[in-house]
Amino acid sequence: MSVVLVINSGSSSLKYSLLDVEREVELGSGLIERIGQDSGIVGHTVRTLTKPGEPAPTVLQLQHSDERPIADHDEAFSVMLAQFAVYGPSLEEHPPVAIGHRVVHGGARFFAPTVITASVEDDIEDLIVLAPLHNPANLAGIRAARAAFSEVPHVAVFDTAFHQTLEPAAYSYAIDAELAREHRIRRYGFHGTSHKYVSEQAAAFLGRDLGELRQIVLHLGNGASMTAVRGGSSVETSMGFTPLEGLVMGTRSGDIDPAVLFQLARTADLSTEQLDTLLNKRSGLLGMAGRSDMRDILAGRAAGEDAATLAYDVYIHRLRAYLGAYIAQLGGVDVISFTAGVGENAAEVRADSLATLGFMGVRVDAERNAARGHGIRRISADGAAVEVLVVPTDEELEIARQTLGAI
Repeated sequence: MSVVLVINSGSSSLKYSLLDVEREVELGSGLIERIGQDSGIVGHTVRTLTKPGEPAPTVLQLQHSDERPIADHDEAFSVMLAQFAVYGPSLEEHPPVAIGHRVVHGGARFFAPTVITASVEDDIEDLIVLAPLHNPANLAGIRAARAAFSEVPHVAVFDTAFHQTLEPAAYSYAIDAELAREHRIRRYGFHGTSHKYVSEQAAAFLGRDLGELRQIVLHLGNGASMTAVRGGSSVETSMGFTPLEGLVMGTRSGDIDPAVLFQLARTADLSTEQLDTLLNKRSGLLGMAGRSDMRDILAGRAAGEDAATLAYDVYIHRLRAYLGAYIAQLGGVDVISFTAGVGENAAEVRADSLATLGFMGVRVDAERNAARGHGIRRISADGAAVEVLVVPTDEELEIARQTLGAI
């Protein structure tokens, strides 16, 4: 078996997944939360194959959770190892051949999965200035994991890497060029692991050559981004220097006139830190309607709430604007795919965001779109010029695949 342990280390959390990559099966997973706080939360899940020896769906075998103080990421890794030892699956019976790490920001330096060395750790640390909320936690996880698993290779898979194919015209901001170079100001893009996975899965599902397709992928979750993919490469993406730019999100504003910040600093006496909090944590759907979950927005809209209706309309308006722009950049589109929590589950969002694209040959089958299902599914009408798909994302599997490819 080609078993890979995937690590996603946050500032106060550790998410992990043990995957049999050959069979594309998750053997076990867990989430350790509130690291460094008075009481941590530990959740661990074990799965088993319904048909051992064959690629097959998995069934839930055991879920375990408890609460305890967890001082730091080193202790979190000890807790994770204990979960595997006590509840399974056994790491002795399923030894990982490598450890894959999600790293949010690779800057312009990393464009592929990279085997982690001391110098790579130094580079990730140097990039903290570009991702002060994410890279420190990613690095803490890497260091703890390398201490716990010193005998196997560790690979960093960067959220930004897929977007390193952007042309200068797509990634450059129209500001003072010397200042931009000095402070590494450019569009980097995020959610790259998901966009890569979904675009490749879409091509495979359709039985078409990835290199010939013009695709648009909508990753719509609490964080949301859109990417134009030509021939398997990212050519345009909505998130920019940070994950704040672009679409309306659960708590993030997306695009906004920068002068709004100057005005709020002058008239509301908001500091830089307060403005950062406003745009990242108190805006988007939450800022407009008081709720960040699209399910709550849809329920409020159905009940006739003005704030929920406006928030939804702004959300859809922004999606349509980006779709039109990306179709223009690609010179047409062959496939549009929806993924992540909202993209995979909110039929209304899918239908409304595409409603004005009939002139481009985009036609959604209402019955297919409304039907819930698992796995990849087509929701476009028979004979439509543009394929519209729902493609569940699997970033852990993609990280595991890239990890194996790098060693």
